[in-house]
Amino acid sequence: MRWTLEQFAEALRLLGSLDRQVLGALALSLGVATLSTVLATAAGLPIGIAVGLARFRGKRLLTTVLHTLLALPTVLIGLVLYTALSSRGLLGSWRLLYTPAAIVLGQFVLALPLVTALALAAAEGVDPRVRLTALTLGAGRWKVARTILAEGRGAFLAAVVAGFGRVFGEVGISMMLGGNIRGYTRTVTTAVALETARGEVPLGIALGLVLMAVALAVNLLFLHLRRRAAP
Repeated sequence: MRWTLEQFAEALRLLGSLDRQVLGALALSLGVATLSTVLATAAGLPIGIAVGLARFRGKRLLTTVLHTLLALPTVLIGLVLYTALSSRGLLGSWRLLYTPAAIVLGQFVLALPLVTALALAAAEGVDPRVRLTALTLGAGRWKVARTILAEGRGAFLAAVVAGFGRVFGEVGISMMLGGNIRGYTRTVTTAVALETARGEVPLGIALGLVLMAVALAVNLLFLHLRRRAAP
């Protein structure tokens, strides 16, 4: 018990002193998670809204596929992209493997199905009368989409926050595509795994506390937006 308390005390000291390794890993994690979420939002929101508002044969199947993709293990995504980005892979000429860009790509693939599925559900959850009213007033397709987006903005924002939370806490993709290179591709999650394995327990705890703090903030924001979106 005493040893555990000593490790936590040292971890708090590292946080209080703004340890450079902690700050570096946090900065990279926030950077790649933010960029991948922005890209997933730019692609996922329009797709989710379009599918949510459309009526076509196979829509239920497409929705099922989207929900299936939500359960994909991060290590599987990392493995598929690793083979594609390796020197002999399909995208090997891009030379992205073991770079922050590779992590962004992997996290984008991870977040895209989640943002799309939640955007689809949000679009379907908007009162149908909103769309009918917009069409009656002569609104075009894009104007209708903007109206739906404005009406369900709380739910759509919640989808974005959920996407960020999903990628910020993942470890498999960051480890496999980034290589966990100190000062370059080492994120908070990969640093926790490495430092703990090396016996640097206080640093691992410090990074873990940072991870928990960000996760808590993201979840509180997500719940707040969900409550605002509720009818």
